[in-house]
Amino acid sequence: MPDLDFLDEPWFHRFVEVPLRAIIIIAFALVLRWVANRLIDRLISQAAKGAMPNAIAQTKAGAKIAERGEPAAQRRRQRAEATGSLLKSVATGIILTIAVVTILASFGIPVAPLLTSAGIVGVALGFGAQTLVKDFLAGISMMLEDQYGVGDVVDLGEAAGTVESVGLRVTRLRDVDGTVWYVRNGEILRVGNSSQNWARTVLDITVAYESDLDEAQRILHDVANEMYAEKAFEGVILEPPEVWGVERFDKDGVVIRVVLKTAPLEQWGVARAMRQRVKHRFDAAGIRIPVTMVPPGGY
Repeated sequence: MPDLDFLDEPWFHRFVEVPLRAIIIIAFALVLRWVANRLIDRLISQAAKGAMPNAIAQTKAGAKIAERGEPAAQRRRQRAEATGSLLKSVATGIILTIAVVTILASFGIPVAPLLTSAGIVGVALGFGAQTLVKDFLAGISMMLEDQYGVGDVVDLGEAAGTVESVGLRVTRLRDVDGTVWYVRNGEILRVGNSSQNWARTVLDITVAYESDLDEAQRILHDVANEMYAEKAFEGVILEPPEVWGVERFDKDGVVIRVVLKTAPLEQWGVARAMRQRVKHRFDAAGIRIPVTMVPPGGY
């Protein structure tokens, strides 16, 4: 039987056993990192494909959105890739930290004081950076849920406008006046997004009380459907418009509501074109749009 007494020698433990153990730990960490990256890639791949809600996908609007969906799909892919990169970095950091601590322990270096010091520093940083951590966690959640992206028009409560930059800590958007707003993600309590899937133009047209309401509604119906049939608005107005009828009675006149389902970010342009055409048709038909008169000196 071979003599294995050398296994108990100090030199064997120091120069063979401990380095071999460190190599095994490193190899295991690399394999674990590879597995984690593969799982993250699979998760991100599914998120990048996205899915349109069935209630929308089964409509004509859903078909039009699918035809025009390349920009949204591109944004979704970019966001998924950014989130995947972040998750990979976090996973690599955790695995590397555990591997380093384990290797130090295998070399006989006491890690308890190191872990205690790290814990104390972590607690101190946690108390001092609660807001920062909150912002980062909110940013990660926002990205995973695809609440909004660059180019979307959103209302974040205190600020509303077009999103110019989305970060893990801060979202930057520019309002209609050109003012740039920087909003911390941790302070965003609600998000109103006017750019996802489809939008709606809602026009409340006021006509004088003496007007023929049936004629006014017929004109609104005709103007809206003429726009829907035009080549210029193909893919912009997604479904046949609807005249919902008399919405309310104001002191100035009767309010009639007409709605048009549009592609994202197109609702304002459609509304402006609709108003101009309605004004011309009302003038030709003798239907008056009442105007509240303001005294020369103002109120």
